[in-house]
Amino acid sequence: MEAIAIGLFIPLLGTMLGSAFVFFMRDEMSPRLQKALLGFASGVMVAASVWSLLIPAMEMEESKGAWSVLPAAVGFLLGMGFLLMIDELTPHLHIGTDKPEGPRSKLSRTAMLALAVTIHNLPEGMAVGVVFAGAENGITGLSLASALAVSIGIAIQNVPEGAIISMPMRAAGNSKWRSFLIGSLSGAVEPIGGFAIILLASLMMPALPYLLAFAAGAMFYVVIEELIPEASEGEHSNLSTIGFAIGFVLMMVLDVVLG
Repeated sequence: MEAIAIGLFIPLLGTMLGSAFVFFMRDEMSPRLQKALLGFASGVMVAASVWSLLIPAMEMEESKGAWSVLPAAVGFLLGMGFLLMIDELTPHLHIGTDKPEGPRSKLSRTAMLALAVTIHNLPEGMAVGVVFAGAENGITGLSLASALAVSIGIAIQNVPEGAIISMPMRAAGNSKWRSFLIGSLSGAVEPIGGFAIILLASLMMPALPYLLAFAAGAMFYVVIEELIPEASEGEHSNLSTIGFAIGFVLMMVLDVVLG
């Protein structure tokens, strides 16, 4: 259990490390670097979704033949739908835009930025939690090493995410410590979501393939709805493509080598 607790908090440490960049970088992050980092985060999330979530979900049901794909398909669509619902019902503001999304609210700009990042980070915590749940219950294709690979991969991509959050907040006039704390707290939802998924999986083991695919669908929603559009907009979009390739390959290698 101690190993699982450590694994769930590793991604948060990545977010905190990235948020700490605000103490060492004087200016706002350059658009080129930001696009490269957004692409990198997208690559990590897509690779983790495929190798660590969707493929194990289908392998768990391989005895059902052609129907083995059903839990993965249903869970994936449910995950996409869940994030879509959260996106529609939560007032939030994406970095680099001035137009809030979701229902009207009197929340501050900072609060809505934090909510946007929370929506983004929730599926990452769910992904780490469900992989550890599968490893803990001896599911074929999932081990503590592979779960740790997912945790490390998410933590690596959280480093640039933390910087992408804290640096604009600093540029908007917030103090360094306030920018760091908001950036760090945006990752707190990850271990919370991870623990919730582990608890749910322990109560509903037959639903684990659906939960794996659910987390994959939620992560794909974030990539398609937020990361890729932001990374592809304007100039230097080729840098985001390079970042995607590096992130995808890194996560794939981590999963295969450590798995």
